[in-house]
Amino acid sequence: MANAYDVIVVGAGPGGYVAAIRAAQLGLKTAVVEKSYLGGICLNWGCIPTKALLRSAEIYHYMEHAKDFGLSASKVGYDTEAVVKRSRAVAGQLSTGVGFLLKKNKIDVIWGTATLTAPGKLTVEGADNPPKGALGGGNYESKNVIIATGARPRALPGLEPDQKLIWTYFEAMAPKTIPKSLLVVGSGAIGIEFASFYRTMGAEVTVVEILPQILPVEDEEIAAHARKRFEKQGIKILTDAKVASVKKGKDTVTATVETKDGKSQAITAERMISAVGVVGNIEDLGLEKLGVKAERGTIVVDGLGKTSVPGVFAIGDVAGPPMLAHKAEHEGVICVEAIAGKNPHAMDKLKIPGCTYCNPQIASVGLTEKAAKNAGHDVKVGRFPFLGNGKAIALGEPEGMVKTIFDKKTGQLLGAHMVGAEVTELIQGFVIAMNLETTEEELIHSVFPHPTLSEMMHESVMSAFGRVIHV
Repeated sequence: MANAYDVIVVGAGPGGYVAAIRAAQLGLKTAVVEKSYLGGICLNWGCIPTKALLRSAEIYHYMEHAKDFGLSASKVGYDTEAVVKRSRAVAGQLSTGVGFLLKKNKIDVIWGTATLTAPGKLTVEGADNPPKGALGGGNYESKNVIIATGARPRALPGLEPDQKLIWTYFEAMAPKTIPKSLLVVGSGAIGIEFASFYRTMGAEVTVVEILPQILPVEDEEIAAHARKRFEKQGIKILTDAKVASVKKGKDTVTATVETKDGKSQAITAERMISAVGVVGNIEDLGLEKLGVKAERGTIVVDGLGKTSVPGVFAIGDVAGPPMLAHKAEHEGVICVEAIAGKNPHAMDKLKIPGCTYCNPQIASVGLTEKAAKNAGHDVKVGRFPFLGNGKAIALGEPEGMVKTIFDKKTGQLLGAHMVGAEVTELIQGFVIAMNLETTEEELIHSVFPHPTLSEMMHESVMSAFGRVIHV
C-alpha cells in the first residue's frame, strides 16, 4: 500500500525528526506527521530562538561595559524589532534545514493532525499551507507509531495567558517593545532565561517562585550562587511565594503575591510571563481509546519508548521529564533502534545534562549533593571558583564555580554542577566521563589545556580529593 509504512512519527520536533532520520538510516520506510512547523517548539519557539535573543542581550551587555576591557562605545542601544527579527530568521533557517534533512533521507512528510483509530492505523486531517512536496490528509498504516507531539505551556487558574498582558514563551520571544517592568512566575530554566534577557535589556524584573529555591532542579549551592548574581544585576526574587490573584489594567497587570510567612504584597508590572512548566500534548490522539497509559499529563513509557500498547511508542516531552530537546533526540534514536532489533541501551536519565542559558549560565549532570547523600552515598565534594582560573579572569568573568560530587569508596563521579561563563559548553566533558564510568583517578590523570575554562573541571576533581592546586 502506498500509505503503509514501517514507522510513522507523529510530530516533527527534535525527537520526532531525529527518530525519523534514524529509522530511514536503518532501512525502514518512514513518514512524519506534522501540523505546524518542522523542528517543533524547540527549534521554532524555544531552544534556538531564545539563544539568539540571549546572544543579542549578551553583546549589548558587553557593549555597555566596553570600558572594562579598555574599549569605548558611545550611544549604545538596541532595536527591539531587529533583535526579534534576527531571532526569527535563525529559527527559520534551521526549520528549512530540517525539511532538507527529511527529504535527503527520503522521509515522507504528512501535513496535518493525526489520530490513532486502531492499532497501526491513523487518520490524518490535512492542515493549511503544507510545505512543498508534503502529503495531505487521509488514512495511513504503520507497524510502529511513535508519538512525539511535545508539550505546551501549563496554564494555572487565574494566570491564563491572554497574549497581551500575561505571556507564555511564545509572546515573550517576539515582543514589539521591551516592557519597562516584568513579573515572571516560575524560576525554572524558561522563567530564569527570560528574566535574564529582559533585565539585561533594561526591564525591571521580579521573579516569583513557589518553592524555597530558584532553579529547583539544580544543586542548592549552585542555585544560591546564581541567585546572588541575579540579585546583584537588579532582579528581584521572591521564593516560598505564590501569586494568589491577578488584576488586569489597561496596560498593566497587578499580582497579589503571598509568601510562606503569611505576608502579601501587590506587584504591578507592564507584563507578566507565566513560566510554571509545561504539559504533554496527549489529547485528541486516540490514545485513551487504544488504552495507552498516561500519568500526570504525559505518556508512560519504559526506557526504550514503549507504551502500554504494542506498536505504540512515545518520546520527548510527551513521554515525561526531563523535558529537554537532547533527551528527546536520544530517546528517538533508542526507540527506533529498539524497533529495528538493535538492542540499544535504555535511557539513563541521570546522565542527561541540563543547561540554563541565563547570565550567569548554569549546567549540571547527575545527582546533586543532597540527592547523592539521600541515596546513601558517602560523598566527596570538590569545588573550584572561577576567580582561581586565568582564562576566566582574562575574559572578565571571575564569578562562578565548578562543583563535583564523587562516591568516597569507589571514586565514581555522581554529579557535576557549574555556574558561570560558558559552562553550558563545558558540561559535556563530565557527561562523557559519567558515561565511560570514569573515576576520579582517571580524571586527575587527564591533562587539561591551559589557559582554558576547562581547567576548573580538573581542579574541582582534585579539590574533592585534597589535591587542588590553584586555591
